[in-house]
Amino acid sequence: MKSIAAEARRLVVKVGSSLVTNEGQGLDHAALARWAEQIAELKRRKKEVVLVSSGAVAEGMQRLGWKRRPNALHELQAAAAVGQMGLVEAYESCFRKHDLHTAQILLTHEDLADRKRYLNARSTLRTLLDLGVIPVINENDTVATDEIRFGDNDTLAALVTNLIEADALVILTDQPGLYTKDPRRHADAELVREARAGDASLEKMAGGVGSHIGSGGMLTKVLAARRAARSGAATIIASGREANVLVRLASGEAIGTQLNAETLTLAARKQWMADHLQVRGKLKLDDGAVRALRTEGKSLLPIGVFEAAGEFERGEVVSCLDPLGHEIARGLVNYNSIETRKILKSPSHEIEARLGYIDEPELIHRDNLVLL
Repeated sequence: MKSIAAEARRLVVKVGSSLVTNEGQGLDHAALARWAEQIAELKRRKKEVVLVSSGAVAEGMQRLGWKRRPNALHELQAAAAVGQMGLVEAYESCFRKHDLHTAQILLTHEDLADRKRYLNARSTLRTLLDLGVIPVINENDTVATDEIRFGDNDTLAALVTNLIEADALVILTDQPGLYTKDPRRHADAELVREARAGDASLEKMAGGVGSHIGSGGMLTKVLAARRAARSGAATIIASGREANVLVRLASGEAIGTQLNAETLTLAARKQWMADHLQVRGKLKLDDGAVRALRTEGKSLLPIGVFEAAGEFERGEVVSCLDPLGHEIARGLVNYNSIETRKILKSPSHEIEARLGYIDEPELIHRDNLVLL
């Protein structure tokens, strides 16, 4: 197996907290220098690189004298605010030695949930890459709340991969990759060298949680790979402890676990709908509607919906569930939640009689719907 990173022109690289900090005691400046050196080499090989880096909270903890990662949101926000100063300064200093400019990008879910802000973020990142700048991305922990935060930088890295249509996502961690079982408990655990992103069996393998410094675990990495695959990107999960790991991957060496994308690349607009971490409402579909969407490529009509949950407005993203509650699609709804409940289980020709008007005969048009 040859590493997908060898052929990739545009890469998103995510480094976890354990790879940029001294066990939570502030930033490991020597480690940051090594990442900068490797990314500079990738640049010399004509590759575009976006860096998604953890470390702000850990650096803030060190500056504030805290020994354990806090649980309270306002304390995490305070630590991130303090730590971002050191993180940005450190990366800028390291990359400057290679004559490379960096740019700090802080994102929240709201930035990507709003279509206009999503496009603005994509335009900014693409411009920075065109200019040869290394974007350093982190979640904007200082303003994020439980309702809008990504929750881990693995998810953020996958969303950025979709956003800029990168060829590959490299998630570097303190583990060699994904194992068939927890290697700490099972001596017969084997490293998964290659698999298909989105394979349900991978999620069963990926148990456990991250360190006390970071917030992610192997499951978030597997789910990130599934998300990245929506835009056709493969994901590599590898150990950041491996010497010169990025350069070796770019040279084609197979390191860690490679999860390949085997689905068709989604158009950018449908990517945006699929990547909504939060939907405004949920529509429960009958078997006929599920079949119409999945196998017949049709729009969603009100007659096939028997339940609507949540409060949403026309044009917002809603989730479509099968009768068992499994999400099968997302789309932009043509009617608000009040109107939708009035026309549930009704044929389209009765919409006007029930509402006094008709905007569209469909609840969600096929062009505004993406299957998951």
